Amino acid sequence: MSCKRQRQILTLVLSLGNSRVLLETVIRAFQDGASPESIVHRYSTLSLSDVYNTIGYYLRHQDAVETYLNQREQLAESVQQRLSSIQPDLSSIRTRLLSQQNQ
Repeated sequence: MSCKRQRQILTLVLSLGNSRVLLETVIRAFQDGASPESIVHRYSTLSLSDVYNTIGYYLRHQDAVETYLNQREQLAESVQQRLSSIQPDLSSIRTRLLSQQNQ
């Protein structure tokens, strides 16, 4: 299977049918010991065949999927840091609101 074809399949797997459930959600649940049936039970928008296909793809292409998952985690950390740097410290706002509420 060519690299281009693998990317196309990975993109298809990411969509997980018509749901908005992320690939990493399904893979992490599987890694934590959840069965395909229990994953479908948790996320009712998924079909059992989509979950089995996703897990099968993961098992056949673990290196590529793990690379993708690591990139997603790094991106999430980057976004969190960026948001933290541009948002004010909300603890002072919370304290002020609580003191006003208690008056």
